[in-house]
Amino acid sequence: MNRILTLMVGLVSFSICTYAQNSYVPKILQMEDRARVINSWLEERVATVLPDLMRREGIDMWLVIGSEYNEDPVIKTMLPATWLSARRTTMLVMYDPGQGQDLETYAIARYNVGKIFQKAWNPSQQPDQWQALSRLIQEKNPKTIGINKSGIFALADGISASHYEKLMEALPKSLQNKVVTAENLAVGWLETRTESEMAVYQQIVRIAHQIIAEGFSDKVIQPGITTTNDVVWWYRDRIRELGLTTWFHPSVSIQRKDPESFEHLRSFSERPEDAIIMPGDLIHTDFGISYLRLNTDTQQHAYILRSEETEPPKYLVDAFAKGNAVQDALTDNYKLGRTGNEILKAALERCKAEGLKGVIYTHPIGFHGHAAGPTIGLWDQQGGVPGRGDYPLYHNTAYSIELNAGVFIDDWGKEIRIMLEEDGYFDETGFRYIDGRQKELMVIPRPLPPNAQ
Repeated sequence: MNRILTLMVGLVSFSICTYAQNSYVPKILQMEDRARVINSWLEERVATVLPDLMRREGIDMWLVIGSEYNEDPVIKTMLPATWLSARRTTMLVMYDPGQGQDLETYAIARYNVGKIFQKAWNPSQQPDQWQALSRLIQEKNPKTIGINKSGIFALADGISASHYEKLMEALPKSLQNKVVTAENLAVGWLETRTESEMAVYQQIVRIAHQIIAEGFSDKVIQPGITTTNDVVWWYRDRIRELGLTTWFHPSVSIQRKDPESFEHLRSFSERPEDAIIMPGDLIHTDFGISYLRLNTDTQQHAYILRSEETEPPKYLVDAFAKGNAVQDALTDNYKLGRTGNEILKAALERCKAEGLKGVIYTHPIGFHGHAAGPTIGLWDQQGGVPGRGDYPLYHNTAYSIELNAGVFIDDWGKEIRIMLEEDGYFDETGFRYIDGRQKELMVIPRPLPPNAQ
């Protein structure tokens, strides 16, 4: 275990120990420390993850090509921490010489691309960058030349049309027929998480959980005055205040005992309307952060206590339990090699058998919020998702368990949705939530300790 990993594991352990004692957001690294962690992880990934993936997919040379501000999504994950974008046209070449040898990694660029990709182009000797790439490929004479071209996964479709044309023009005919899609290799690279990353991912998800809890408290919400939009922008400001970013604009919505309020029927393509938060409301947020090149995606609920209440009504507690039951129906079906569509079908069949009205729209998470890997349903495609849903489940991959349970509330005279989303991880030991999941409704205001009442 390297020094950076040891440090980060210590920070995670500290955050776990103190979580029950206070509501502090766990430690967030300064920018220079973040860069060291990112670069350390990248070196480890190229040395340990990439060789196995290339051999699994039968690709002995992988080309990842992108231009400044028009980057291949994969190349963004291979740049050193101080590179915020590609420079001019950046070409990365990964070659597996086989026979138990280490990967060879090159940059057909004017500069080294970090410590991993060493410059293999001298413009004074060969002014044409594409010919320099072609020459290197001819020298290595790979059996297959993988490129990021896909009609199924957008994140594996990063080579531009003009770059593809220039590559094929530069290659001799004897090599052109060796060019194949690196679709599954690109997805594998993006979806696979390392032990070092997972040691820290727990803390990243914990940070997200703590920010949500802080926003869903009377520190932020004054019932009768605060609006849902006030909370949304508090979240945006709080994320920035902590030196973090988000990959989507959060939302806060309300479900309540009101025949004129049909928030539960809102289309997933529309944002909730701004509304004043009142006692008796069930509020919901969809929230995510980006930190150390990893992302979170979380949906949780809170209940606004009425003056005479000390806990949520039993009908909402029971409804929330049904949301957890739909989660279990899904994650109990995570089995190595099953496709997203197979997992979806099995989970929905279990929901039906248990009398649950579940809708499942779960996706991978990692370098991207809606990341590469098997899609397990879309809210409007509960019969399966062709292509992305046919991709199999591999070990060492992370997912946002996103779904809802429809529950009719007699006291409200209408159906509500318990909309949940929690980040989880699948490996040889099975599925687990990265930082647990919400199993009880948060309440606002929080009950006072007995000695303060």
